[in-house]
Amino acid sequence: KPDGRKISLALLRKPTTQQTGRIGSLLMNPGGPGESGIDFLRGDVSSLRNLNTRFDLVTWDPRGVAGSTPVTCLDNAELDAFLALDSVLDDPQEKQVAIQAYKDFAAGCQRRSGDLLPFMDSENTARDMDQIREALGDNKLTYLGFSYGTFIGQWYAHLFPTRVRALSLDGVLDPSVSANESLLAQVTGFEKNLQAYLRGCALRTSCVYGQGGDPMAKINAAMARLDANPLRVGNRQLTRALAMTGVLVTLYSQQTWGLLDQALTALDRSDGRLLLQFADFYNQRKADGTYDNLFNGAYQATYCLDFAVPTDIAAYDALGPRFAQAAPFFGPWSQYSNLQCAFWPVKAKHTNEPLTVNGAAPILLVGGTNDPATPYAEAQSVQRQIPGSVLLTREGNGHTSYDASACAHAAEDDYLIKLTLPATGTVCSS
Repeated sequence: KPDGRKISLALLRKPTTQQTGRIGSLLMNPGGPGESGIDFLRGDVSSLRNLNTRFDLVTWDPRGVAGSTPVTCLDNAELDAFLALDSVLDDPQEKQVAIQAYKDFAAGCQRRSGDLLPFMDSENTARDMDQIREALGDNKLTYLGFSYGTFIGQWYAHLFPTRVRALSLDGVLDPSVSANESLLAQVTGFEKNLQAYLRGCALRTSCVYGQGGDPMAKINAAMARLDANPLRVGNRQLTRALAMTGVLVTLYSQQTWGLLDQALTALDRSDGRLLLQFADFYNQRKADGTYDNLFNGAYQATYCLDFAVPTDIAAYDALGPRFAQAAPFFGPWSQYSNLQCAFWPVKAKHTNEPLTVNGAAPILLVGGTNDPATPYAEAQSVQRQIPGSVLLTREGNGHTSYDASACAHAAEDDYLIKLTLPATGTVCSS
């Protein structure tokens, strides 16, 4: 609707450091959904130095996110309470409290951002990408997408296959997998990374849970204590939900396992400050108590349109045995996560169908064998779905591969710059 209401998209460009040999623009998305691309490019992007010699680095806050016209749902105090809410719904009262919280969240989104909600899906974001490409003056798109950014990239290739120059999709999400099956694979991945972390505990004196006894039993006991009695941290409380969020965020990269050592050591001394800081980092809560809008609507507004979920609560109850068996720590905590979408004010626009890609230039997919957030099996599945695509495998833990492997880093750079794909079956170490 060119004459309809307009929204704003915030963009940021880092010009190439060498005009001689400039190829064009490299559009980037860090994932989420709902992550700010501008915050990503304003951060430490030294690893992109080589690409910046050949491209202007360009990113944006997708529709509904941060500096673009944002989706908002709750005020800061309401979001504090929502994110601290126990999500291990192991008794009827907790379940009713959570259901009411999900309904109130959705009502807040409708009240504050209702006119934007129907248009927050990744298909529309991919169309925004094509508008950005055109505005930049590039005939074809060169794109580096991480995590959920790979889903947006697949949508672009589906809609505009002949406008693809190169798409490097790192940490691949499979659109043909149902929301709850994808969630199960994800929490299983985080569980495996937690188990790998705990196995290493016995080898590190810095890991308090590795000094005698079963470390998994110890961390479970610590979470149970927080469930019964949240830990006071200043004028706030570290609840089980926030503590588990704090644990989760340190498992995205093996480089942050040492931070988890410190946080669990502090927790063992009844000091919850570090875990709360980690949860705040993940939830994008600032020191002054205000939030960016990642979990204040941007994530939910996109995900709930991209993936259809069951609306019958019994369907989520039935997930319990599978989630608990596959991921004893994270499974019960995540079992009802997608229930929030069951109460969303806008019906999902897409079913779990593969995104057909016909006529695009070869696409590079990158998957880590023990990536907790985007399971390797999904990268393998997408490779089978996209003709001519190549899957680069990185062996190891952690989410995405570009900064976790010199081999993967070089392969992605070579592809984006030279359009040179790695040989089929290439495996990189971490």
